[in-house]
Amino acid sequence: MSVSFQKHQIVVPGELLAEGRKFRIGTGSFREGDRIFASIVGLAEVSGDLIQVVPLEGCYVPKSGDDVIGKVVNVTLSSWRVDIKSPYSATLQASNFLKRRTDVVMDDLRRYLDVGDAVFAKIIEFDRNSEPNLDAKEKGLGKLKGGTIVDVLPAKIPRLIGRRGSMISMIKEETKCKVLVGQNGRVWISGEKFEVEDLVVRVIRRIEREAHTSGLTDRIKEMIRSEMASKGGLRS
Repeated sequence: MSVSFQKHQIVVPGELLAEGRKFRIGTGSFREGDRIFASIVGLAEVSGDLIQVVPLEGCYVPKSGDDVIGKVVNVTLSSWRVDIKSPYSATLQASNFLKRRTDVVMDDLRRYLDVGDAVFAKIIEFDRNSEPNLDAKEKGLGKLKGGTIVDVLPAKIPRLIGRRGSMISMIKEETKCKVLVGQNGRVWISGEKFEVEDLVVRVIRRIEREAHTSGLTDRIKEMIRSEMASKGGLRS
């Protein structure tokens, strides 16, 4: 058994990734005999005996359990239609948002979420034969008020989060911003000052550009501290 790539190495379709029957193939890879090859352009990764390629580009495909940041595009009598930055639009039933029963005749759901509002939700059901269903009633989920929303490539979300949440935890600690990350490639940032939110947006853009490089967390921390110090501290 042998691996033919370096960690986070960019590979192209047909490139040899590993040799050995004991390896399992994951996303973006295929097997021919004892050898495993890349089927897409992306970042090669090995986790235990699993070989996979994380795509550099591509749209978001919903999965049950994913946290997403959606934008309301329509309101019906009993639900909201939500854009989750995917080929599939989602449905958020009133019963999965409000913590009480609703009266479809008396209640106007626009009082709670209207077109253009953002919501942090979880995908609770999706099988590609029906549209995703959302839940926004659990603790930590719900309507997002204020802040800044930035779109990133869904494939870069794992790098933004970092191993065991290391990157995103560092960003929140250094900037004192609230940051929510959706697996669908949307990030919500809320800070005490707009300048700090803007800094986090620029940090995220840099992570997108340099996601394939090593030592990125340390460089991002240095960037944040340098900018905070150069402006006399952006925190209140």
